[in-house]
Amino acid sequence: MDEEVALLAQSAGSTLVALMATDAWQHMRDGITRLWRRTQPERADTVAGELEAGREDVLAATAADDQQTLDELRLQWQGAVRRLLVARPDAVQELRVLLDQLGPEGSITRCITQHATASGQGRVYQAGRDQHITER
Repeated sequence: MDEEVALLAQSAGSTLVALMATDAWQHMRDGITRLWRRTQPERADTVAGELEAGREDVLAATAADDQQTLDELRLQWQGAVRRLLVARPDAVQELRVLLDQLGPEGSITRCITQHATASGQGRVYQAGRDQHITER
């Protein structure tokens, strides 16, 4: 469950920050706020404020092409979501549903995590989407 929670939190952090600069932002913000209100109501208003401040940071970082700030924001939200899921495992399914709603139909692609191992003369080719390989 720990690895599952970590991967879900990673996906949520990446998706959340990616959506902060899109039209789908309000849906994600409302869903995350609702999740916190249900699981940790005493922190919900603080999280809502952090989401709004984070969005301003994302918009500024995107305009300045500041990848380091975007990476830091992803990690910040990944940690916050992971801590929530560890404290309230019952929130895992609710978060999954929210992320699934924002899948390809919601105009965002979820974070894909891949692991592979090659040995000897083996090769590994992985892609989150299109991949073209030409070997001679």
